[in-house]
Amino acid sequence: MKAKVHITLKNGVLDPQGKAIHHALEVLGFAGIGDVRQGKYIELDLAESDPAKAKAAAEEMCRKLLANTVIENYSVEIVS
Repeated sequence: MKAKVHITLKNGVLDPQGKAIHHALEVLGFAGIGDVRQGKYIELDLAESDPAKAKAAAEEMCRKLLANTVIENYSVEIVS
């Protein structure tokens, strides 16, 4: 099974990389851009064959290592 993990900053947490991306896009001539927030995308190949167990394992990995749950949200999608 493959776990697709999306990690983003929680609302209200400052995002200096997002601000830098926004500024760079404006400098390149792109107009009409509101707020820019950046995040992380991680793919995990898991040996688990049960989708529920695979999702539980990936979520535990997020809580323990992949995401800083104080300032970040995460979502896990399991695909076979």
